Amino acid sequence: MSTWTPDDLTLLAETYSLVLTAGDDSRDGVEIGMAVADGELYVRAYRGVRSRWYRAAREHGHGRIQVGTVTRDVLLATRDLEPPAGLDAAFHGKYGAVADALVASPEARAATIRIDPAPAPESGTDNESESERGLAD
Repeated sequence: MSTWTPDDLTLLAETYSLVLTAGDDSRDGVEIGMAVADGELYVRAYRGVRSRWYRAAREHGHGRIQVGTVTRDVLLATRDLEPPAGLDAAFHGKYGAVADALVASPEARAATIRIDPAPAPESGTDNESESERGLAD
C-alpha cells in the first residue's frame, strides 16, 4: 500500500473538501469533507451505506480524488475497515459542530472510506498530466 507524503497530508488537512469519483466512471464526482487521522485520509457518507457514491466506492475499490487543482488516482478501502479512534475528533476539529450532524451518526460511521494513494504506474508509462502531480508523487 502506498502512503501519503507529509506534504500531501498537510494539503489534505488544510483543504476544506475534495471531489471523489469512484471507479472508472466519467460521471461528475461528489464533493465531500475529509479528515486525516493517524496519517490516513478518510471520508464518510452522511447518508450511510445506501449512499450511491458509497456503494460505487465499495463496488469498484478505486477512483480519483481532486484536491484543488491536483488530481490523483486512489484506492478506496471499505471492507473490514477499522477507523482510528481519533477519527471523529479529526472531523470535529476540522468542521466543528457541522461534523456532528454530517459524519458522527451511526449511519455515517458505517459508511467510512479510507482513501489511499494508488501505486505509481510502472516506469516508462508516465501518463500522468501536470495537474496529477503533487499528491504522493
